[in-house]
Amino acid sequence: MKFDTNCLHAGYKPAGGEPRNIPIIQSTTFRYETSEDMGKLFDLEASGYFYTRLQNPTSDAVAARLCALEGGTAAMLLSSGQAANFFAIFNIASAGDHIVSSASIYGGTYNLFAVTMKRMGISFTFVSPDASEEELAAAMQPNTKALFGETIANPALTVLDIERFSKVAHAHGVPLIVDNTFATPYLCRPFQWGADIVTHSTTKYLDGHAAAVGGAIVDSGNFDWDRYSDKFPGLTTPDDSYHGVTYTKKFGLEGAYITKATVQLMRDFGSTPAPMNSWLLGMGMETLPLRMQKHCDNALAVAKFLQNHPNITWVHYAGLEGDRYYDLAKKYLPKGCCGVVSFGVKGGRSAAERFMAKLELCSIATHVADAKTCVLHPASATHRQMNDEELLAAGVGPDLVRLSVGIEDIDDLIADLARALEE
Repeated sequence: MKFDTNCLHAGYKPAGGEPRNIPIIQSTTFRYETSEDMGKLFDLEASGYFYTRLQNPTSDAVAARLCALEGGTAAMLLSSGQAANFFAIFNIASAGDHIVSSASIYGGTYNLFAVTMKRMGISFTFVSPDASEEELAAAMQPNTKALFGETIANPALTVLDIERFSKVAHAHGVPLIVDNTFATPYLCRPFQWGADIVTHSTTKYLDGHAAAVGGAIVDSGNFDWDRYSDKFPGLTTPDDSYHGVTYTKKFGLEGAYITKATVQLMRDFGSTPAPMNSWLLGMGMETLPLRMQKHCDNALAVAKFLQNHPNITWVHYAGLEGDRYYDLAKKYLPKGCCGVVSFGVKGGRSAAERFMAKLELCSIATHVADAKTCVLHPASATHRQMNDEELLAAGVGPDLVRLSVGIEDIDDLIADLARALEE
């Protein structure tokens, strides 16, 4: 089935007399007739459900839908996008290992990598999203376990050259992990360009209504863990916590990575989405194509308006001709460049804050990528823990305003922006 149809039907096929929508299985536990039957689940000898901390039928159906949209082989839902990025890395890296990441990423992800996971003994090297193959290769170390980047970075709006990053990753025997939150699979499917694992903050466009925090990981099934067995022993050697199961042998390349993340990391960390939140995500994905196209159309119109306004010093939106990432966007994002526009207000930081205070339709909110337009000053909010040097490396200047353009009538949006800029 094609993309729009999968948004409605993938992951769940009701039989006669069953609910047409994915049902909400709001239960912590599941009943079995014998201890032997349940024991098979704990031994990974049978599929099924016994405790929602690990898996839940509602969450699995929605994960299967997202898996189909991304073109992957296995997927899992988590309680947040932060949990998704943590699991994606920690599933294949441990103390003493190293990761290369684009510096142009969400501030929360940067702190997760540079501070929290550093305390766990995993080191990170941050490189420019525009790094050449030679520069990327120079950042690699013998203990490097992955490359990481964002399709469209939050909030710098840099566009990742996925093919370039994947080429270097594969040349060094490691996977490329791409956070596809801003693009969603409607605008870009990173697996088609060589990425191996995709993560999402489903809180954003996939949900689309700012109703439920969530995250997701999707595996392409393409990376050959067995070929680099010495790098990834957690997947290719026996796991003593599951009676010596070897994930790649038991579940193949298509299922090993997600199975390990589910039965090992979710078991131990419990970053589980509530079934109700998973259901809300599934409902949101049904209208993803309609919403994303409207977001893109509105954002391009807003970017053009701001580009020509005398009180605006610069605008970043890859859909604008002349933007630094226009050519990459044409390659990776032919349908549009999401609904987020970054720009600078003449007068710097104080002027940006005064401008935001004058907005009426656009809400100041620590959120992005939902149906209602919202605005944020990242240097004062999501990226405030970063110093000036780190802010510049992430593409976040002190005057940067991040505008998440919603699906309101474009005339109303531009009128609100124009009035606030004039005042």
